[in-house]
Amino acid sequence: MKTDFHAIDLEKWPRAQTYNYFTETVSTLIYSINVTMDVAILRNTLKSKDLKFFPAYLYLVTRAIRRQQEFLMAIQDDMLGYWDCRTPFYPILHDDDKTITFLWTEYDENFEVFYKNYLSDMAQHGKIHGIMSSKGAPPSNNYIIACVPWFTFNSLSMHLQNAKNYYAPLFEAGGFTETNGITTMPLSITVNHAAVDGYHLKVLLEELQRTMNHPEEWL
Repeated sequence: MKTDFHAIDLEKWPRAQTYNYFTETVSTLIYSINVTMDVAILRNTLKSKDLKFFPAYLYLVTRAIRRQQEFLMAIQDDMLGYWDCRTPFYPILHDDDKTITFLWTEYDENFEVFYKNYLSDMAQHGKIHGIMSSKGAPPSNNYIIACVPWFTFNSLSMHLQNAKNYYAPLFEAGGFTETNGITTMPLSITVNHAAVDGYHLKVLLEELQRTMNHPEEWL
């Protein structure tokens, strides 16, 4: 999917003072939130259609952040701006030696297209070892999204070094928990406060949960 970078006019941008505060006065403030997502409807629907959960997770998170400029921000050529969308950049685990390789799949608004592209990337590059996949480095609009399905967690924090100009969000999901027919999944989101405030996270999480509860909208 073609994506463009759009420069922000700091003279007209409503968050300019907030951005300047967290880049100049505070220098850098990275923070993580941890929430619990209800994935019962999503998981059952995917199972009924024999579809994998992980690419659906990649798709829904990428779809949600595409709708909010705050999660698309970046600096290109010393200019602050935002992308049209982001590319999920995710680790895969090799069963033989338990090492990971980072792979990426270009986002497409059509889930069926994205899902097929994910399967194609896994088939072509998923078994080749090395920290960076044989597909090569991801495009500049990438963001890191991962899952540790082997255990659940109550809290997880990412600590980024030299993150002054890094505005891409980071997502980490955990293993499922099933209680009385309800399936939940922990989700940790790490953001740069210069780009994202708590309200923006609230809007993102509401949209993400809504699409998880209504897969008929995009399947």
